[in-house]
Amino acid sequence: MTTEFSDILKGCKRGDPKAQTALYRQYVKAMYNTAFRILQQSDKAEDVVQESFIKAFEMLDSYRAESTFGSWLKRIVVNESLMLLRKEKVSISLDTIPYEAIDDNPQEIWDFQQEEVQILLKCLGNLPEKQRVILNLSLIEGYDNEEICEILNITDQNCRTMLSRAKKLLRETIIQMKHDRK
Repeated sequence: MTTEFSDILKGCKRGDPKAQTALYRQYVKAMYNTAFRILQQSDKAEDVVQESFIKAFEMLDSYRAESTFGSWLKRIVVNESLMLLRKEKVSISLDTIPYEAIDDNPQEIWDFQQEEVQILLKCLGNLPEKQRVILNLSLIEGYDNEEICEILNITDQNCRTMLSRAKKLLRETIIQMKHDRK
């Protein structure tokens, strides 16, 4: 952590508005993108980001620098986004998917060209909520299975099953979109 960033964090802990503004400006775009990928609505993503920063400023004393500040803040944004999704749905039960044998390679690497990235993002945005959320957490936000289990409050088996199914659906969606473009 640089001295300048450390000074900003200290200022934020003291409630210094200039330090809070500096921290906000440094992270707002990345946090908005994270929230938007989960929520798929700009106004909701903006609200979540604002709430997340308020919560982060209130909880700043709990930040222990065991991870980067951005990772710590991103976890707050992801949790706030998921809480909003849960509030809007009477019941989102991510733990109801039965375990199945998984033939998916957990270390799978997805190699896309620039045009394919646009197709991937469009297809990802069109997936059902559960699949979109888990793939965003895994492929885009970079959380490992253990972290995803903790965030979504699901078992490891269900996490692997959901990821496998979501990847399969994403592949099928990409193939269909490519076929439709021909």
